[in-house]
Amino acid sequence: MCNARALGGVVLLLLVVVVLHCNVVTLVTAQGSNTGPRWQTLSGGPPSVVARGGFSGLFPDSSLAAYSLAVKLGVPDVIVWCDVQLTKDAIGICFPDIKLQNASNIADVYKGKDKVYLVNGVPTRGWFPIDYTINDLANVILTQGVYSRTNKFDGNVYPILTVEDMFTQVKPPGLWLNIQHDAFYAQHNLSMRSYILSVSRSVVVSYISSPEVGFLRSIAARFNPKITKLVFRFLKQTEIGPTTNQTYGSLLGNLTFIKTFASGILVPKDYIWPIDASQYLLPHTSLVADAHKEGLEVFASDFSNDVPYSFNFSYDPLAEYLQFIDNGDFSVDGVLSDFPITPSAAIDCFSHLGRNASNQVDLKVISKNGASGDFPSCTNLAYQQAISDGADVIDCPVQMSKDGTPFCFSSINLIASTTAVQSNYSNYAMTIPEIMENSGIFAFNLTWDEIQTLTLLLFAWHAAISNPFSRYRMFRNPKFRNAGNFLKLSDFLALAKKSTTLSGVLISIENAAYLAEKQGLGVTDAVMTALKDGGYDNQTDLKVMIQSTSSSVLMKFKDNDKYEIVYKIEKSISDASNASVEDIKKFADSVVINKKSVFPLNAVFLTELTDVVAKLQAFKLPVYVELFSNEFVSQAWDFFSDATVEINSFVWGTGINGVITGFPETAARYRKNSCLRKDLTTPPNYMTPVQPGSLIQLVTPQYMPPDVAPMPILTESDIAEPPLPPVHYKKMPILTESDIAEPPLPPVHYKKKHISSLNYLSRKVLFWLANTFRN
Repeated sequence: MCNARALGGVVLLLLVVVVLHCNVVTLVTAQGSNTGPRWQTLSGGPPSVVARGGFSGLFPDSSLAAYSLAVKLGVPDVIVWCDVQLTKDAIGICFPDIKLQNASNIADVYKGKDKVYLVNGVPTRGWFPIDYTINDLANVILTQGVYSRTNKFDGNVYPILTVEDMFTQVKPPGLWLNIQHDAFYAQHNLSMRSYILSVSRSVVVSYISSPEVGFLRSIAARFNPKITKLVFRFLKQTEIGPTTNQTYGSLLGNLTFIKTFASGILVPKDYIWPIDASQYLLPHTSLVADAHKEGLEVFASDFSNDVPYSFNFSYDPLAEYLQFIDNGDFSVDGVLSDFPITPSAAIDCFSHLGRNASNQVDLKVISKNGASGDFPSCTNLAYQQAISDGADVIDCPVQMSKDGTPFCFSSINLIASTTAVQSNYSNYAMTIPEIMENSGIFAFNLTWDEIQTLTLLLFAWHAAISNPFSRYRMFRNPKFRNAGNFLKLSDFLALAKKSTTLSGVLISIENAAYLAEKQGLGVTDAVMTALKDGGYDNQTDLKVMIQSTSSSVLMKFKDNDKYEIVYKIEKSISDASNASVEDIKKFADSVVINKKSVFPLNAVFLTELTDVVAKLQAFKLPVYVELFSNEFVSQAWDFFSDATVEINSFVWGTGINGVITGFPETAARYRKNSCLRKDLTTPPNYMTPVQPGSLIQLVTPQYMPPDVAPMPILTESDIAEPPLPPVHYKKMPILTESDIAEPPLPPVHYKKKHISSLNYLSRKVLFWLANTFRN
């Protein structure tokens, strides 16, 4: 059914897909963890990865590109999922929904041809496959059906595939056919049973699933379960099955019956790990154990990296998969995912590791305001969580209070992470162009006692958790949004010293020149004093890292050879001149750059790899990169909405020395990745770095974003600064004679009416006393 135009586009597409990752030409059979402990699946083997519509999280669902990428980047035995629909001439096609307009351009090709049919008893309007022959669909192309995903690949003219075409062209290791609407097709004189029996003679089918009991029972005797397994699909517990007139929730209590015609069940993941109304996990159900007792495999559905499920997972999709396959109590037998790369890595690289697993990668994990992805920035809870999560270094951005107390806070502007603007100090708001364009309530305007009152005593005005992606309705751990206490620098240093796992602390200093000259506050001196008083000058257990965007600040610390001096390049750069790097080398030991300085972006696609990391490292300057976040909206499309894929691409693809992140657990777990063991000669495809520029090459001209302006090159003038000004302490006024001299007190001028009133009252009292005691 593929016309020449579509076929040509797909051939070109597949040529480029092959270079999406550096090493995807051959499938790697070496397994990271599958040779380890026995799995808690029914068979004892690793769970299966089922790619729903292929790699539908990136490419249009059921397209040749989606299926091909799933096979390239999934585990070697990945199973591809095809939602089977029947055309008017009884041809089976792979399409994600019974309504064709949801993921294709059929509404444009056949304008006004939509109809209304009863689907499971519900009147439904749309373009249905039963109204079109396979030839009618030849000019209909697949498009991205999920609006939160990029549509930039829609210009590639992906054709609708028949089941046979998909199997022949993709050659998947396993094929799963899902039959969602047998009853609907039967009402229109189309037999899904006949089609499935027919296609199974030419196509090897591993699994057949359906939510319709009648359909599965009608074909059960025709399939050998050792070759093709039948799986009963559960829908929402309140929905009623079209052939049983029972809710799926009630069928859940009759697994013995389901075993009579099926080898397994496919359930929404909340059947196994339900969540409460606030999106926090509840205790897991006994479903997996109950099904395994009946000899039924359990497959969990609805996994998607870009659809957050529970706040317990901190927007980390890999952590979610591990909760279902490696929790110590049970493992599902397979997962249905739009992003098969992530469960592949979870199963093969990150399962059965344990907290004491050794690191396979030399990478420094530095917190950003502590574990600020889970708790309010720079609070005791954020720092404690960062230590527990495995951070090597916890950080303190030092701010100064009005009375000269250094403390840890994410911004000099108190509005940034508190609701100070609603407090009694709202009249302190001001605009200071040297610091920021907008107005703020600045730390140096309040004494430490006042700050303590703001953050500690008034619950409504506690430190608030940072939500940098709230515009996408993505909030961080709202249950603890107001939890924790801010710390003085001395308290932070004491907390770090108590840790047995940290290797260092990072002290960040900004706005030093303004504070010294305009506010009479010496932040560099305060930091030096706190470090000395905390015993950090006389110990070697914890490395002290001093970070700033100001070279003049770092020059104040460079003579202390016990400190690592870290220069932060704030702006995005495409390169750095040799002279500028030589200047940095004069006062700094390492450098922090942002992600765009490594991988520039255009329309959220990677465009290239710069030489910035290589240039800095050539001058013996370790490179730390910020800011890594788990939320998929913070990542390029190339990273498949997976924070681990992003970290891996920066580490293996560019050789950076450390990551700065508000989610240190994700980065710390990455280092234990068993697929990166040194005895494995080649990592599997799902653990190879992405190739920058490969995805954007697939965007056709009509969808191509405009070119972006090139980023600047770092030069000597960007680094040079005058020395820090001396601290201009605010002088207290001198007491003089004129402050004391006062005129003598004036005489008391009693008001007469007060005296007459007093005399009157006195006479009344005396009269009362005389009459009272007369007898």
